[in-house]
Amino acid sequence: MSYTALYRKFRPDTFADVKGQDHIVTTLKNQLRVGRVGHAYLFTGTRGTGKTTIAKILAKAVNCENPTENGPCCECETCKAIAAGASMNVIEIDAASNNGVDNIREIVDEVSYSPAEGKYKVYIIDEVHMLSIGAFNALLKTLEEPPSYVIFILATTEVHKLPITILSRCQRYDFKRITIDTIAARLKELVEAENVSVEDKALRYIAKAADGSMRDALSLLDQCIAFHLGEELTYDKALDVLGAVDTAVFSRLLRNVLNQDVSGCISLLEEIVMQGRELTQFVTDFTWYLRNLMLVQSSDNLEDVIDMSTENLARLKEEAQLTDMTQIIRYIRVFSDLSGQIRYATQKRILVEIALIKLCKPQMETDMSSVLDRVRQVEEGLEDVRENGVYVAAGSTPGQRSASSERREKPKLPKAIPDDVREVVGKWAAIVGSTDNPMRVYLKNARLSLGGDNNLLVVVEDGLASDYFEVPEHREQVESIVSEYAGKEISITFQTVKSGREFEDNYVDLSKVINMEIEEEEE
Repeated sequence: MSYTALYRKFRPDTFADVKGQDHIVTTLKNQLRVGRVGHAYLFTGTRGTGKTTIAKILAKAVNCENPTENGPCCECETCKAIAAGASMNVIEIDAASNNGVDNIREIVDEVSYSPAEGKYKVYIIDEVHMLSIGAFNALLKTLEEPPSYVIFILATTEVHKLPITILSRCQRYDFKRITIDTIAARLKELVEAENVSVEDKALRYIAKAADGSMRDALSLLDQCIAFHLGEELTYDKALDVLGAVDTAVFSRLLRNVLNQDVSGCISLLEEIVMQGRELTQFVTDFTWYLRNLMLVQSSDNLEDVIDMSTENLARLKEEAQLTDMTQIIRYIRVFSDLSGQIRYATQKRILVEIALIKLCKPQMETDMSSVLDRVRQVEEGLEDVRENGVYVAAGSTPGQRSASSERREKPKLPKAIPDDVREVVGKWAAIVGSTDNPMRVYLKNARLSLGGDNNLLVVVEDGLASDYFEVPEHREQVESIVSEYAGKEISITFQTVKSGREFEDNYVDLSKVINMEIEEEEE
């Protein structure tokens, strides 16, 4: 006899065997008990959560010759025929391959014939969202007012694709993702029934990897048992089969990132690749590790939410002290973006390496979280203290000034300011007001000075503003607007400074000079 996969062998036969969907099971059992079975049901939820399984149990329960408190008896001829797929009363349709109007019209024609045996004809339409618009329209009238002996059960993973006219005609049941504890407990029952030795830690990891799907968990368990047939399935062996990475490796990787050790990160990635780990799974697991780190930092009482050993949890709490929430959120964002790209990429390793370098070097990015990370690094690196109005580098003696604190010569005032530049400076507020964001914000904070050949020099601070005006189209747009206000072509040069102090030390602020001249003339 051929081997039967675990998810098929242990598929629930009664409501009592269904795990993790108590809210649905209780409702259906109550309806069966009082005889208030609906004519149309919509089962929606993620894959492997029991939609088709419960649909079949309901189909058996309404036709069972000797129904019990937990649904069908599974012993009468009707139950056995439905379980074997040989019953004429239960029709399963895959809407993915039977999604045309003609397929639905066949169902509508068959509905007029009463069941040859049993009480109800049950139509289970799987992946119903795949039906065409014409097929939905053909189904509408029959779905709303079917004969008393017909029950429709529609199942889908993408309920948002269904027309509202279909939704309003069905009793909707949302299937939840099954918890890790529930899946692990079920797996433990099955391995005991199969006489297979499996570590509890391995079962919990498989349950976590299943992402709320009982079917996926059973498939992964089947795969792990087959690989280590006849041996005890340990946590490390499960990691080997699933291409996963141990938590300790994530800890090492995070510490390398916090130390901005690019070579250390790349070397660790090399180890992971040489061990044959699956990079897509690695990205998913490291993102989950960062999520746990975020939760640990946000609260001290989340041990129940974080599925992790006491030893690993202690290490996680220690790492939470080394970083801040803004930094963690940036790491999660980078790796979440990566998980969307890597799934179908051909050069997965290169994408992971780019992401790790981004984590180590926030200056590569210009978004707000990266800028804040850069500021944090600058603050930690400098640790300057103010003494007698002068900044002194940390670690130096009180009377010792750093080179940057030495007095610089003030920039010399220009002998003459060209009339066109003077006119532009006078109208600068109006020019800025005529632009759109974000250019308006950057120009409003910019300083005006004179450049070479007496050209107008627009000085912006390093960061978002300087990155924005590195784009040639943006610089050309500013020149065009300024020239339009001046009535002649104005040449503009953009310059970047690290701070307002650097501008004051090296450039003349034309707006102050011109305002001072105006005040003198008025006097």
